[in-house]
Amino acid sequence: MPAPGEMEEELSESESLYEKLSIVVTKGQEPLRIDKFLMSRIEGATRNKIQQAIENDLVLVNDKPVKSNYKIKPHDRIIIFDSNSPESSEIIPQDIPLKIVYEDDDLFVIDKPVGMVAHPGSGNPDKTLINAVAWHLKQNNPTIDESILPRFGLVHRIDKNTSGLIVLAKTQKAMSDLAKQFFNHTVYRRYVALVWGDFEEDEGTIIAHVGRHQRFRKLFTAYPDGEYGKDAITHYKVLERFNYVTLVECRLETGRTHQIRVHMQYIGHPLFNDEFYGGDRIVKGTVYTKYKQFVDNCFAICPRHALHAKELGFIHPVTRKEMMFSSELPDDMQQLIDKWRKYSQFKSLE
Repeated sequence: MPAPGEMEEELSESESLYEKLSIVVTKGQEPLRIDKFLMSRIEGATRNKIQQAIENDLVLVNDKPVKSNYKIKPHDRIIIFDSNSPESSEIIPQDIPLKIVYEDDDLFVIDKPVGMVAHPGSGNPDKTLINAVAWHLKQNNPTIDESILPRFGLVHRIDKNTSGLIVLAKTQKAMSDLAKQFFNHTVYRRYVALVWGDFEEDEGTIIAHVGRHQRFRKLFTAYPDGEYGKDAITHYKVLERFNYVTLVECRLETGRTHQIRVHMQYIGHPLFNDEFYGGDRIVKGTVYTKYKQFVDNCFAICPRHALHAKELGFIHPVTRKEMMFSSELPDDMQQLIDKWRKYSQFKSLE
């Protein structure tokens, strides 16, 4: 099991940056400005924040944006997208190298390395992806007001020790639009993972809610009956079989915290070297000395869960063009896969 500090650090990384609140106006509700109505329904909300959300199209009524003076009617369905972005004082521009795959006036697509936390948070006040992006923006525009830096931001996250593609918005309009695409499950996300065990089938779909473990609150688990957590759907396909481990692609339909890792553990195929979910020990194979030494060498080559966000596709929030990006596997995962490939070929010749 990871040390408590490491676990806190890891769990600060969540796939879902935005929360969505849905309200259906009751039959007896009298006409009332939507900003006043939401102030009475959302704990801790201020009128200014609600009006800002409305102006940025983060509040929809019957699936359409409205103005602050819109008067609600019975049976109106209100959806509120709420960003959990940090205060400006938390963002410190830091000179950290970035691999920028794409950039324009509205967004970034970045290939995040292993070990980088996406966003400042508890246990990670700086040296994150956001700190690096703030520095990049500062270099390109030295007169930029640092107080506006948090207005660009993440609409999804990937774990600290997951590598690969992530999109960040530069403007509130882009952030709002991308957030809606993620919630509507129209964003294409394809991951590559090395998991323990062999599969009977070549492809399949995992449907099981994902939520916090009822006993170990810092872990997540699958709830196939949907009694806890949030709905989660992962589609997987076998790419290559190595007898004791399998290379698979996972396509996310939803984006829950640790979704792929939890779903793969749930079906008996934890990610290779995933210390949170049982993949950091021999799950399949023998316990003989030579095999154990081989697996330990593999752990050393890829000292993290073997998961990479390889492909990312979405509609550009301004141009409305289809955007698709791909990232090469990082060296640690590529070396790990090559080592297992050679091992399985050698065993098949014995």
